[in-house]
Amino acid sequence: MRHLLYALLATARSSLKPQRELALENLALRQQLAILHRKTKRPKLTKADRAFWVVLSRLWPDWQSALILVKPETVIRWHRKGFRLYWTWKSRKRTGRPPIDAEIRTLIRRMARENPTWGAPRVHGELLMLGFEVGEATVSRYMPRRRKPPSQTWLSFLRNHTNDLVSIDFFVVPTATFRILYVFLVLEHERRRIVHFNVTDGPSAQWTGQQLVNAFPDDSEPRSRSHTTSGVSCAHCAGLRRMPQNDSRVSSRW
Repeated sequence: MRHLLYALLATARSSLKPQRELALENLALRQQLAILHRKTKRPKLTKADRAFWVVLSRLWPDWQSALILVKPETVIRWHRKGFRLYWTWKSRKRTGRPPIDAEIRTLIRRMARENPTWGAPRVHGELLMLGFEVGEATVSRYMPRRRKPPSQTWLSFLRNHTNDLVSIDFFVVPTATFRILYVFLVLEHERRRIVHFNVTDGPSAQWTGQQLVNAFPDDSEPRSRSHTTSGVSCAHCAGLRRMPQNDSRVSSRW
């Protein structure tokens, strides 16, 4: 550490020298470093030396040009190792509240099993009346989790309603004159058939609503429809009274 402080003081003093004298001094130091690097074994670097080069690599873009003792990849490895050590220390397990006795845990589970309608507040109150000092959050943590009936996945839902489901969306097409055209598309899921499409350079809620009316004349409306969360799509779907109410919004990736 003493040598590092001496180097910092020498650097501050060198900043006051003329540029020509500073360049000659730099040349002389580099020549002597080259001799030492050629004649002696590679010196062992301390933690302070490693920290110095890691900090210097973040402050000086051309730091690799002055590096002789080790390779630049070594400095980068030091930096990554220090980063990992920092986050390991940052995310270390901290000492929390001591665990409750096994007797209380068993009693919580027993109360919950024998009284299915009791929730954590009721079990917590019963424990307090029995003289057990325990928090409601702790009671909730140790209560057995009741299994919920399995629900169908999104893919299963689509398969079960394929016959009555259509998708509505826009996509854009750039032209040779740098204009943007908006293509409105209605797609039937059952056979992936294009029900209706149209093109405009300025879509609006009124225009989009009329396209839906044209796509489903008479009584041919689908039971369900899905569309993206874009402003135009949401506005026109919310305002169409003749369309069914089963209207779902999905993200743009659909």
